[in-house]
Amino acid sequence: MKKKYMILFLVLSYLSQLQGQKNQPDVSADLEKLFGRLKENYDSQKKLTINDSIKLIIESYASSDTVFDHRFANLRYLGQITSPDSLIKIITWNLILENGDNRYFCYLIRRSWKTEQSSVFKISGLYREAPIRTDTIYSLSNWYGALYYDVRPFKFGDQVNYVLLGIDYGNSFITRKIIDVLSFNSKDEIVFGMNCFTDGKDIKPRIVFEFASTAVMSLRFNNDNSIVFDHLSPFSPEFKDNRQFYGPDFSFDSYDFERGMWRLKTNIDIRNKE
Repeated sequence: MKKKYMILFLVLSYLSQLQGQKNQPDVSADLEKLFGRLKENYDSQKKLTINDSIKLIIESYASSDTVFDHRFANLRYLGQITSPDSLIKIITWNLILENGDNRYFCYLIRRSWKTEQSSVFKISGLYREAPIRTDTIYSLSNWYGALYYDVRPFKFGDQVNYVLLGIDYGNSFITRKIIDVLSFNSKDEIVFGMNCFTDGKDIKPRIVFEFASTAVMSLRFNNDNSIVFDHLSPFSPEFKDNRQFYGPDFSFDSYDFERGMWRLKTNIDIRNKE
């Protein structure tokens, strides 16, 4: 009980200083200690308690007036990305419990360019053995769970939307990387996915790559209108369609935004993308 009061006192003191000072103090060290404790060999209940302390700090931070002007320094296990138009900020992290369950936590802050007021969306998701679907739209209530590491705005019709690049560490055999679209419906509810990715035959709301957890796949924005990534192939022919034996084959593909759609280009010359 005393520890809970201490955490609450720390958060309230921190927010008070955030609102009252232009040069913000940084509680990175406190969060770093909490994330460090999550990596220790504690039971699941202990880890959930530690994670509740992290959520308390992040939730208060996400609601502060200065969240778009501040970034926690040197936090290895906390994802923090802000869109180039400074209207979207996403904070993510994951929690692995002793039974191997992988939980994802996301705080998405949306700032209105008209009023400069912010809305905070709290999202959580569990790792699923089944692949993330590429034929459906997800919402806040059934989010698949991922760590997002880059975001860019783009216009689809008359609406500004956001392309997200993310990673799902999956299990000990498979890692997933995701290209998804964040948008908001007429009720200002979060929507994940949009039918704007095409390979020339099919149109999908998102792209998901699955590959061996021992492999490293590059997926990045080359510029605002181009996403470049490693092409994945099986390590040998007998592993075809078994994604835990897939990895980069030293060729590259891209999705380029052309004529209102993200269009697949295969076997590109990466030198022309630099």
